Parts: sequence; C-alpha cells; structure tokens
Amino acid sequence: MPTIHPTAVVDPDAQLDAGVHIGPYTVIGPHVQIGAGTTVGAHCVIEGHTRIGRDNRIFQFNSLGAIPQDKKYAGEPCELVIGDRNTIREFCTFNIGSPGDTGVTQVGHDNWIMAYVHLAHDCAVGNHTIFANNSQLAGHVSVGDWVILGGFTVVHQFVRLGAHSMTAMCSLLFADLPPFVMCQGQPAGARSMNYEGLRRRGFSAERIAGVKAMHKALYRQDLTLEAAQAKIALLAQDEAQCAPDVAMMCDFLAQTSPQRGIVR
Repeated sequence: MPTIHPTAVVDPDAQLDAGVHIGPYTVIGPHVQIGAGTTVGAHCVIEGHTRIGRDNRIFQFNSLGAIPQDKKYAGEPCELVIGDRNTIREFCTFNIGSPGDTGVTQVGHDNWIMAYVHLAHDCAVGNHTIFANNSQLAGHVSVGDWVILGGFTVVHQFVRLGAHSMTAMCSLLFADLPPFVMCQGQPAGARSMNYEGLRRRGFSAERIAGVKAMHKALYRQDLTLEAAQAKIALLAQDEAQCAPDVAMMCDFLAQTSPQRGIVR
C-alpha cells in the first residue's frame, strides 16, 4: 500500500501503486498516476493528466502537471509523462503539453534534474540527462540522451539538443545544438566536443576519433552545413564503429531548419 502523510490531500481517483510515499502537505489531483517505489516530498502539487513511473525521487516544493503557460490553452486534457528512476530536486515546474503540438510533455528515465528547473509545454527530455540548477526550457524543446545543461542555461522554444551535447553555465541557446557539441556564451557558440563525457560512457578510441572528424567538418573547415553533412556521411565508410554516431549526426542535421540553424 502507498504511504500517505495525514496532512497530504490525495484525490480518491488518483492511482498510487504500492510503495509510493507522499509527504506532508502535498496535493495530488484526480488524474495523477504514480508508479511503485516513487517518493514525493513535502509541499508538492501534482495535478493535471500526469503519469509518473517507478522509483522516482521527487523532492519538496515541486509543481508538476500544471496547465501550460500558453494563452491558447483552453482546458484540453494534455499530459505530463515522467519515466522511471528520475531525481527531481526542489522548486521545479513541469507543465503539461498543449494541443498545438503533441499534447505531451515528456521526461524519460534516469535523469538528474536539479533545483528550479522549468520544463515548458511539449518539451521532450530523453534519458540519463543532467540539468543543473535553474536550467530553463521554453516550449517544444527536444533534449537527447546524455545531455548536460550547465546552471542557468536558457533554451529558446523549438530548439533541439542532440545526444551527448553539453552547455556551459549561463548559456543561451537560440539554435540547435548538434550531438556531442559543447557550447558556451550568450548567444551560445560551439567550443569543442564532449570528449571526456564520451570516454566516461565507454566510447572507444575509434568512435572518439570519428566524433573529432565530425567536429572538424562542422566547425574547422569553413564548410556550409550541407557540405559538412555530406562530408560527415562519408566517415562511416572508413570506420564501421563510427556508423551509428555518423547516422545520428546526419539525421540531426537533416532535421535542422534553415531559420533555426545550428550553434556555430
């Protein structure tokens, strides 16, 4: 059975699995589902059509599932979906989606989300990410697996961040950040590739060499984005281990709009 503090207010229609712990003065709405083993700290509000998976640790003073900060929203049953084994620290605000997009704000698995993080409507966050304190995502932002956001990073609406990318503290992103790229500045500029992060994740020397070659094509040879993409696509022919990384980069670049562009 779930453990619910006597001062908490849990709607009888909420679905709480075995092992869920609800802390003091927390409010849980009628359309909320929380998976086994998840703990919710004191003074949280979880509302809307919100589904939370297993073994998450949600600290005190969070607001999850509130309506989007979108004037066009008119009460549609949009959702917030959070996966398993996430840590969500204090004072985070995750909004549900909006009918103008997928209608779902989504967080994957095994993410480490620090205090004061904001996820606006229709954001999609992958797995194994780290969001440092005060990272702020506007609506419709997509964040790939293993991304690290430095403290006070701010991301413009509709921007995409590729897998294994990283931002420095106080970065301001107006353009897409390709996979593996590290950026810094206001607006953010590309500085290097996340080589140390890749080593820690077990990338072989051959794969890291492929990432270096992609960085060279994107940023060191004064090529157009189309020419860089064509050159990157050829890298997989020389080293089979690099093929998945090259395919991921090419797919990301192919989806970049000319209006948004990439971080340069």
